Amino acid sequence: MPSPRRDRRRTAPAAIIGAATILASTLLGLPAASAQGEFPAPDEIVTSPNISHIANIPATAPLAGAGSVGTDLAFTGDYAIAGNYLGFTIYNIKHPKKPTITSQVLCPGSQNDVSVSGDLLFVSTDSRRSDNSCNSVAQPDGTKPYWEGMKIFDISDKTNPRYITAVETDCGSHTHTLVPDKRGKDVYLYVSSYSPAASLSKCKPPHDKISIIKVPLNNPAAAAIVATPNLFPNGGNPGKPGNVDTGYVVPTSGCHDITVYPAKDLAAGACMGDGVLLDISDRAKPRVITTVQDDAHFAFWHSATFNNEGTKVVFTDELGGGGAATCNPKIGATRGADGIYDITGRGDNRKLEFRSFYKINRTQTDSENCVAHNGSLLPIPGRDIMVQAWYMGGLQVIDFTNSANPVEIGFFERGPAANPSESGGFWSAYYYNGYIYASDIGKGFDVIDINDARTNVARGHKWSELNVQTQYHFKK
Repeated sequence: MPSPRRDRRRTAPAAIIGAATILASTLLGLPAASAQGEFPAPDEIVTSPNISHIANIPATAPLAGAGSVGTDLAFTGDYAIAGNYLGFTIYNIKHPKKPTITSQVLCPGSQNDVSVSGDLLFVSTDSRRSDNSCNSVAQPDGTKPYWEGMKIFDISDKTNPRYITAVETDCGSHTHTLVPDKRGKDVYLYVSSYSPAASLSKCKPPHDKISIIKVPLNNPAAAAIVATPNLFPNGGNPGKPGNVDTGYVVPTSGCHDITVYPAKDLAAGACMGDGVLLDISDRAKPRVITTVQDDAHFAFWHSATFNNEGTKVVFTDELGGGGAATCNPKIGATRGADGIYDITGRGDNRKLEFRSFYKINRTQTDSENCVAHNGSLLPIPGRDIMVQAWYMGGLQVIDFTNSANPVEIGFFERGPAANPSESGGFWSAYYYNGYIYASDIGKGFDVIDINDARTNVARGHKWSELNVQTQYHFKK
């Protein structure tokens, strides 16, 4: 494998910091080198030769400092929209090498997961707030009045987003998925939430459902819940006790994330202890086709990506909940990884058939949270290639055209955080109109370029809008 390329824009000589990093790694009992060489120095950028770091915009006030956590991304025209636990930012990416901030909205409420449809922005709130306004305060006591759910904004003026309305959902909205109807008049939001508790007045167990919100595009203020289908009438995976080292399984009590493929009338649900394939031909009545569990390897089914033909699903396992160091020999290559599944059979006889695991192949230090997280398919006809975030493991571009033998095409990563208190890395890494855009939990917004014969054909595909959890078919 070619030697990694190092970004020389760092704060201290590599020989000094790098030696300290190797010594610290040895003391921690980790190998003194990753698959590509020594560990990067703190905050040092290392890439494969075909990947370049183009730009970074750090988190800025009012979405910086205490409580700031960069989250998911959505795209519309020349703009990228990034969620943050404190609100959201609209970036102008017309010139990807020089992105700028168009506007920021202070509206606290984790996770502030985002999606966009035309002039509408949808934002998830998954924390108890005193009310549904952007001036709310945290309400930690679940027995007192509180609100959590979905907020809707008008972003026709990107410089001045306008709050329209909110819809409350049981257990809040950890993530949501935009599902267009078949007439172009409405969109549906599949709201994923989980972790009920008897102490929460609006989130008591059991909670085996999703909430479905219908949004009339010509009257978004009329948005309302139209269904709450129970996906797990038998309760789902009961879970398995343990920890990151011994292999726990989180019991199913809702879904973490759902990816839909409207043209195929399919959805893939990553639902804690279960992977799920759904028929969404009736948008308001999604129906479970099949489920899959893997208690030996999957601790937390986190997210899903279809291939372009809708014949495969890549599920991710968020072992450690995003806060643990799982990219090391102790955890191994089959946990906290991607699980690649083929969809076999037809109609209601379709199954999810396991083919292989894939995991970042660069050992990380014990100070780096690293596990499979959010990624997207590149628009490359005839090939199955995706980019994926790994928190402090950076990002990886992989080819899974052969489901049983996925291979790496390129990578980007930063070394351990120079600030030891920082927990961060890439939450999301998505390909959009020729570049990879990444939302870093602690370091803001990154633009990354890949120049490779296997991926350059994707440059010719132009989206006018992209919500990664709403997959669209691209033609061969």
